[in-house]
This record gives sequence, structure tokens and C-alpha cells, in this order.
Amino acid sequence: MSASLPLSGPAAAHSSPLRRWLGGAALALALLGGGFAVIAQVAGERGIALTAASADIEVKGISVDVAGKSAEDARTNGWREAQRKAWAKLKGPELSDSQLDGLVSAIVIERERLGPRRYIATLGVVFDRSRAGAYLGGPAQASRSAPLLLIPVQETAGAYITFEQRNPWQRAWAELNPGPSRIDYVRLSGSGGDSLLVNFGQTQRRSRAWWRSTLDQYGATDVLMAFARLDHQFPGGPVSGTFTARFGPDSRPLDTFTLKAEGPDDVPAMLAQAVERMDQIYTGALASGQLRPDPSLSIGAGGVIDPAIQRLIEIGRAAQARRSAEAAIASGVAPGIEAQTVTGTEPGEAGLRSFTVQFATPDAAAFDSALGAVRGAGGVRGVGVTSTAIGGTSVMSVSFAGSLDELAAALEARGFSVRRGANALAISR
Repeated sequence: MSASLPLSGPAAAHSSPLRRWLGGAALALALLGGGFAVIAQVAGERGIALTAASADIEVKGISVDVAGKSAEDARTNGWREAQRKAWAKLKGPELSDSQLDGLVSAIVIERERLGPRRYIATLGVVFDRSRAGAYLGGPAQASRSAPLLLIPVQETAGAYITFEQRNPWQRAWAELNPGPSRIDYVRLSGSGGDSLLVNFGQTQRRSRAWWRSTLDQYGATDVLMAFARLDHQFPGGPVSGTFTARFGPDSRPLDTFTLKAEGPDDVPAMLAQAVERMDQIYTGALASGQLRPDPSLSIGAGGVIDPAIQRLIEIGRAAQARRSAEAAIASGVAPGIEAQTVTGTEPGEAGLRSFTVQFATPDAAAFDSALGAVRGAGGVRGVGVTSTAIGGTSVMSVSFAGSLDELAAALEARGFSVRRGANALAISR
């Protein structure tokens, strides 16, 4: 009968490095597996390049049916007629064909049939904005919206897709030419980290801090959400689409409409028509004042919250303090007097300095809580998120009237555990 004995001497000396090597190998494999998991979320055929990103004015769907002395002459006549029809659709002043030739930068052939002396086609006409704008001026052409992040969401068989994989609704928006529109769309290709930062889950979030971080990544001031639900009656049969235009972080509906395609081959044309209808809805909402950016998403220079929002925060804090005092009096305990944070720069106050602060964010609630607590610390004049990592460590930039040690003391007073570094702090609760 054998018994296992603890190792000692040379055997133990060789065993310890072996254990360390095996432990290190296991850790490396775990990290490598995590790396593969992250790569799997952003790799693959996801992105669709924006095929029409110019600021030129494009008019699509112009139908022509003309004759000529030859096939080439018929095509020339057809293009000239398409230019005249497109210009009339833009409500431009009357111009000669030679003048229109100088304004047109391209003719897009959507469909065409050529005969010996006949030309039947559906064309798109692209006008150069810098030249045509002189004839099309006016407030309707000059006034545009603030930059608005567009999130296209396709629903099929109960599954919601944005940029997780290529889909026809994303492609329809990628092919939109935003030149004629009054909406300043911030469109994403869906490549790289877009599928992680902007997905269907993002459309369901209400956290203003989270939305501010996302919008700052893409230089947008607010968000548009374009929902498309596609219902297939049977394989290869008609497809009906229900489209809903939404606006803002609260996903407020603006309008809903339905379209129908006779079969799968007609779905791209239906979606292109839906995109144009959506653009008309957003343009009408802009004209009626419904697309005003949400003030709770706006942070001024230096990360200062909008004064109206700051006032609401102060009112809420005062009401909470009053309720706490009433509860303390009712229980017979003398209420303590809490020092209030003084905002604004006082005479003789130290100059503002910027510090990097790392903070643990296991979930979205912790992310919002940490931002709110740091903003409320004494001496803090502004907070900007530079990196968001839910489930890990996020990073913010703090504008503070004082030194690093004073900032650390202010954060400790707010209940944080603080670790100091070189012009940086790491905080946790």
C-alpha cells in the first residue's frame, strides 16, 4: 500500500517552476480565448461602405421614353429630358439645356432599354450643389438639422439586427445620398467596433450618460432610429414591411407606414422607397420643431451641464434634503447639516487642471452612479468620458480647480476608495 508524501528537496524545487509554468500557460490560454471572443464580435463581413456620401443633390426615379435618329441620339435625348424633369422636381427656375448641362455632374442609370431609335429608361440625375445651389437657394435649402446619429434596426422573425451582420435595411441606408436632405445624418458603415457600440440594445437604453458617451464617439448631438419589420407570407412570396421612424434616446415615434413587395427580388426597391419616406418624415419633423436636440444630452465647453438641467438637479437635491430633515425631526433625531457643493469659479480660486480618473464599471448603473458622484464632488468643474468599458474599467477626464491630492480628498469625501498615480487616480467603491 503506497502513500503520497509531500515533496521536499530537489523534487520540490523542480515542481514549483513547473506549477508556475502550467499556471502561466493556463492564464495565457484564458486570455487568448477572451481575445478570440472579442475578435469574434467585431470580425467577419459586417460593414457596408456608404456608396453615396457626397453632398451633391441627387434626384432618383426619373422615367423617360423618347425617340431619336439613332440609338445614341435617343439616349442623348433621354438624358436631356431626365435633366429637365429632375430640375422641375427640385422646383428650380427655368433654364436652358446648355445651362442644365453645366449643373449636372452625373447621370445614374437605374434601368434602361435601348432600341435602334428609341430609349426607355429610369434614371437618376446628380446636380453639383456648389453650382446648382445658386439657383435653388432660400431658407428651405440652407437650413439643416444638427448632426443626428442614425441607427437602422431590421426585425425579421422576431430577431432584431443593426450592424451585427449585413442586412438589406442597412444597405438601403448606406445607398442613400444625403445631399438633397435637410437632415445631417451621421451614418455608420457597421465595420470595426460599430456593432459593439451601436446595436439594438443601445436603442432600448435610457441612460443619458451612456448616450452622451456614444454620441460623442461619432460627433452627433442626438439620435434617429429607423425600424423596419419585414414579414414574409411564404418562401418566395410577397413581403410586407412596417416602418417606424423614431427620435431621441427615449425612442419617441414620429410616424409609421407600410409597404409591400411582390417577392424577394422587389425587397431592395421597397426598402429604397422606405428610406425616402423616412427622410420625408424626419424632414417634416424638423420643420415642425420636433427634432430639437435633447438638452439632457448637451454638455457645454469644459463639460458643464446645461444650466436648465443643473437647476433641475439642484431642485431635486433640495427636495431630497428636505424630506430627510422632516424624517429626522419625526424620529426625534437632530438633522445634520450637509455641506453643499459650490459651483462656479470664485475670486482667487486655483486654476483649472485636467486629471485622468479610472473607475470600475461592472454595470451601467455603476457607470451612471460614478459619473454623478464625481460631478458632485467639490471643486469639480467638468467631467468627460474618454473610454467606456461596462464590465471592466472606464476612464474619465476631470476638470478640477486644485491639485491631484485635493481631487483625491474630494473623491474620498464622496465615499470612493482612491489610489494615486502620475497625474491620474483610480477610484472604486
